[in-house]
Formats: sequence, C-alpha cells, structure tokens
Amino acid sequence: MAAGTSNYWEDLRKQARQLENELDLKLVSFSKLCTSYSHSSARDGRRDRYSSDTTPLLNGSSQDRMFETMAIEIEQLLARLTGVNDKMAEYTNSAGVPSLNAALMHTLQRHRDILQDYTHEFHKTKANFMAIRERENLMGSVRKDIESYKSGSGVNNRRTELFLKEHDHLRNSDRLIEETISIAMATKENMTSQRGMLKSIQSKMNTLANRFPAVNSLIQRVNLRKRRDSLILGAVIGVCTILLLLYAFH
Repeated sequence: MAAGTSNYWEDLRKQARQLENELDLKLVSFSKLCTSYSHSSARDGRRDRYSSDTTPLLNGSSQDRMFETMAIEIEQLLARLTGVNDKMAEYTNSAGVPSLNAALMHTLQRHRDILQDYTHEFHKTKANFMAIRERENLMGSVRKDIESYKSGSGVNNRRTELFLKEHDHLRNSDRLIEETISIAMATKENMTSQRGMLKSIQSKMNTLANRFPAVNSLIQRVNLRKRRDSLILGAVIGVCTILLLLYAFH
C-alpha cells in the first residue's frame, strides 16, 4: 500500500516537472513574441511615414494570431499544472500518508511557488503585449489621419513636418522608458531570486545545526579553549614584558 501511494506521488511530481518545463519554454517564446512585436511595430511606424496611403499601418496580424494561440496554450498548461498541484495537496492531506508529510509539504510548496511565478510572468507579458498593441493601434490611427490630411490638402508644410518629428521623438522617448522599466524589473526579479536562494541556504544551515547539536557543542568548546589559550598567552607575555622592564631599569 505504501509503495502504491509512493508511486502515485512520484507520478504527480513527474507530471508537475514536465508541465513546468513546457511552461518555461512557452513563456520564453511568448516573451520573445511580445518583444519582436514591439520592434516590428516601431519599424513599420518609421517605414509608413514615407510610404503611400495604400500601405497598411500595422503588419502584425500574423503575430496577433500567434499571440492568441500561445496565450491559449499557456493558459491550458497553467490549468493542468494547477490540477496536478491540487492532486498533490489532496495526497498530502490524506490519512494514509506516512511520517514524511513535512517533506511532502515542502515539495508541494515549491511547486506552488513555481506555478505562481509562471502565472505572474504570463499575465505580465500578456498585459505588456496588449498595451503595446493598443498603443500601436492608437498611433496608427493618428498616423493615418495625418497622412489623410496631407493627401487631402496636398501641402507638406512645415507645421506637419514638425508635428511628425515631435511624434517620432515621443515614440522614441516612450520606447526608452519602457526599456529602462524592463531592465529595472529584471534587476528586481534577479535580486528577489538571489534573496530566496540565500534564505534557502540559511534555512538549510539552521536545519543542519539543529540536527547535529553535538557538532555545535564541540565547536563552542574549541572556541572557548582557543579563547582561554589566547588569554593565558597574553598574560604570560605581559608578565615577561614587566619583568624585562624591571630588570632593564634596575
């Protein structure tokens, strides 16, 4: 019976690890898609300034379809991973689990943290993609109105050129701000990850120290003996120094 339950737990862990690996690969591709969409939209915007009105302002329809498809796939993987985590939680709460329940809970918590991180990363990337697409649609509409005004009036006056230059400057400033924010967020995530690793190492050290109290006691005794020896050596050196001084002055 115990072997059967152990195999069931191992099967759940294998499923969780497999889904986590798939999600990791999908999220990397999803993030690259968002980045490439932003860059291609910026290039299309610069190219459309010098193209005719028959040229489409945005050429991201295929990327939009890829985005929708990948978003659905990631949501399905997240739902499957959530289901596996729920089964693991039910297993740890069942009456037939042996005394290793604390270790099982620790493993379950780690898988839950990974699921939470992946879910947060997915929603953040999706929100960034939607914001970029909405902004590009708005900018494309403004650009189309400008081109329509220029073609209707037939005048490429100085004010229109200045407006286009200012618009381009604003887009560049927005892009630089987004890159700076992305770098800051990546730095924050790295620091958070490092802090978690340090906490994990500290927890393991405390666990080892609690498991081996005899080692702690031995270390404390060695430190006390070293301190006593240092005090004795210092006292001997001091007495010798005083005797030498007395001898020298007499």
